[in-house]
Amino acid sequence: MIKREEFVCPCCGENETKQELVNMVFLARTLAGIPFIINSGYRCKKHNLEVGGRIGSSHPKGEACDIACVNSSERYNMIESLHLAGFRRMGIGKTFIHADMDNSKTQRVTWLYS
Repeated sequence: MIKREEFVCPCCGENETKQELVNMVFLARTLAGIPFIINSGYRCKKHNLEVGGRIGSSHPKGEACDIACVNSSERYNMIESLHLAGFRRMGIGKTFIHADMDNSKTQRVTWLYS
């Protein structure tokens, strides 16, 4: 079972992560059959700016997380399971995958981080 504590803001200890996000990540992790290590979940506005998060980021809304990823086969497995769990917004980085459920933004989009 994934724990809400995995999504806590490291800056202030606050956690306004939506339960729906936690449930979707748990389902994706179950489908993938591999650990999902949450690098970044909920971020207060201060922490979001400190780590280079964009204004309007889904992290301070409790609707996004970044999950550690170490190789391309794991990345494929994670993306597939996140999609099956209902995520339609994903960002792909070299060492992480961003997944969010922010309905106020364009749906069905994938982007790359440089």
